[in-house]
Amino acid sequence: MNATNYVIGIDYGTASVRTIIVDTKNGNKLASSEFSYSRWKEGDYCDFAKNQFRQHPLDYIEGLENTIKNALYQVSDKVRDNIRAISIDTTGSTPVAVNENGVPLALLPEFKDNPNAMFFLWKDHTSVTEANEINEHAKRFDVNYLKYVGGIYSSEWFWAKLLHVLRNDSSVRSSIHSWVEHCDWMPFLLTGKTDVALMKRSVCSAGHKALWSEEFGGLPPQEFFTSLDPLLDHFVEHLYTKTYTADMSAGHLSPKWAERLGLTEEVKVGVGAMDAHMGAVGGEIEPYYLSKVMGTSTCDMLVIPKKQMGNTLVNGICGQVDGSVIPGMIGLEAGQSAFGDVYAWFQSVVTWPIRNYLTQHPSDSSEKLLNDIIDTTLVEMSKAAEKITWNEKSELALDWLNGRRTPDANQLLKGAIQGLHLGSNAPHIFRSLVEATCFGAKRIIERFIENKIPIKGIIGIGGVAHKSPFIMQMMADVLEMPIRIHKSEQTCALGASMFAATVAGLYPNVQEAMKQMGHGFQKEYIPNKKRAEMYRDRYERYKEFCDFMDR
Repeated sequence: MNATNYVIGIDYGTASVRTIIVDTKNGNKLASSEFSYSRWKEGDYCDFAKNQFRQHPLDYIEGLENTIKNALYQVSDKVRDNIRAISIDTTGSTPVAVNENGVPLALLPEFKDNPNAMFFLWKDHTSVTEANEINEHAKRFDVNYLKYVGGIYSSEWFWAKLLHVLRNDSSVRSSIHSWVEHCDWMPFLLTGKTDVALMKRSVCSAGHKALWSEEFGGLPPQEFFTSLDPLLDHFVEHLYTKTYTADMSAGHLSPKWAERLGLTEEVKVGVGAMDAHMGAVGGEIEPYYLSKVMGTSTCDMLVIPKKQMGNTLVNGICGQVDGSVIPGMIGLEAGQSAFGDVYAWFQSVVTWPIRNYLTQHPSDSSEKLLNDIIDTTLVEMSKAAEKITWNEKSELALDWLNGRRTPDANQLLKGAIQGLHLGSNAPHIFRSLVEATCFGAKRIIERFIENKIPIKGIIGIGGVAHKSPFIMQMMADVLEMPIRIHKSEQTCALGASMFAATVAGLYPNVQEAMKQMGHGFQKEYIPNKKRAEMYRDRYERYKEFCDFMDR
């Protein structure tokens, strides 16, 4: 290892893409750039009331070029000339319809404004009906094809979304050749491949979202899908049998993209993976330590050595897949469909009158004033909420504003608040929502423990972990476990960098890259015993509330 090896880590989030350039010797970040998706920012192709969330591939391409070029502009020629590899993580399951050449249909003129030809973002829940049909259909087979995805298929995932678009858009149905995850398409794009059959599919998304398993010989047989709906006939043969871990190469930069970015064709491109999975690596995950990636939603990641995992199956989670987080270990995923989104929703509710007034009475200072108010709303409510004397009769909320991911996926469920009275103000309600998200996290941990999987500690990463001491302290109190907060504010991009260094051959495996390039932890939240006792009682009420709403 010498000092002249650098890599690029790219993290595609829900609203923006972030790119960093990292020194592989020590993990130091030399440059970073962020790009907000312009069409997403305007709300294009989305319908919140229908839970329709689509993203145009041009947002991803523009973000890719913009952030890489901007990051490269910040470093010297020496660094630029010694970039060895690029690795990418994305949200998921975020699939898109492509033609035989692997081109998303939305990039073709006739589909450029068709939401069904765009990427179906992870939080798109338009396929609830299809997910329920898959769950019922799977019961008819002797082989349990849902065993490695927690026993319940979700509307957030690959097959449900595919079936939904085939049923509801004849133009897409007549032009689609294959169905591709975002994390698989980005490396395919950069390597210049023009045959979708040559796309290297990630075991991460395939195992957790598309029912792929080595035990099944790949995906479930075509008959499973054809008997579900004839519209799915022949789709398995247009997909894949083999999958790849993220420490493997997808190829080199194509001449086109090398020239476009100002890099060489010698730069390797790693197989992609989902953001939380690479984020867990960036956050220095350890066996039996739950890595909570806390952003708009949460993704809770565990890794367990294969021998120790044995034949244990955990029901109601988002899957357990060999090599999905760290090659050679079983990666387990759970999470909450809404976390930061819960707080963002409430912020939008309480600031609506102000936003409405400033829209109707614009001035030169309106935009700045509105941004200042939005930026301080949750901060000030956190301060006020922290001072409230809380007891067993205080307002109680459920965190299912975007349905329930785990345990036991059900996207038809809704959020709720009980115990409101004329003394309930914004900080009271905000505190109940924070508490609900913490209780939702506790239910996930309980599900692992019920299945004899111990949780030794919590690693907190993501925006909420860094920005809100109030939320993190309550989380520690509710979980009754210390929470270590990772130093890096860009753990997903850092994790991608660690995989890139491994892909480049600079480290023998990602564990060694993680050891050398990790940033360590900046803070630890210790549970307050007195508050923990109070939350225990309230948690029992929360579970009763959950049962009532579930029925």
